[in-house]
Amino acid sequence: MMKKYLSRWSLALAAAASIAMPASAEVLTLDVSGINSQDVIGSAANTVLNVNLGALAHINSLSWQVNLEAYNPSWLSDLQLSLSGSQTSSAGLLFAPGAGSDFAGSLSFTGSIDLLDQGLDFSVGADGVLRLEFSEAASDGLSPDGRWQSGRLAIDWTAAAVPEPASYALLGLGLLLLGKRLRRDRPAIL
Repeated sequence: MMKKYLSRWSLALAAAASIAMPASAEVLTLDVSGINSQDVIGSAANTVLNVNLGALAHINSLSWQVNLEAYNPSWLSDLQLSLSGSQTSSAGLLFAPGAGSDFAGSLSFTGSIDLLDQGLDFSVGADGVLRLEFSEAASDGLSPDGRWQSGRLAIDWTAAAVPEPASYALLGLGLLLLGKRLRRDRPAIL
């Protein structure tokens, strides 16, 4: 008899969990035109953008269409962008659209990467902040070393599933009714 109630209780929990608000997919599009590439990661001179996506938002993919310019002796492959949570020590991604272009000058780059497929997906922290830092792979003594001339980045992300208040109310009511039923059907102990 007890097993029957426990299995119903398990079903009630599963049903309440499924009532949680489904995760919603979003795309964040950023215009990166005119952002300078100053120094190595962590330098106070670098441009940093903070975007609030919501607690534990998950970063799924990245696409780009940008025109970069590197000033000699810096290379196009040196211009990079780090994406992470607000805690720079957290998981994230280091992205260099000009990878392999080991020369100065100006060039356009277009592409996309499915971070999920590559095992590079990550979530932001509880504060919900996605931190983007534009930097250089090497310090060449220039200020700036290069420039994101024009273009945009598109970041596909998913909001964390959050149970609706009604879900909690239904779960609580179900547990209360189950408790009363178990109590009523409990055999008397002498």
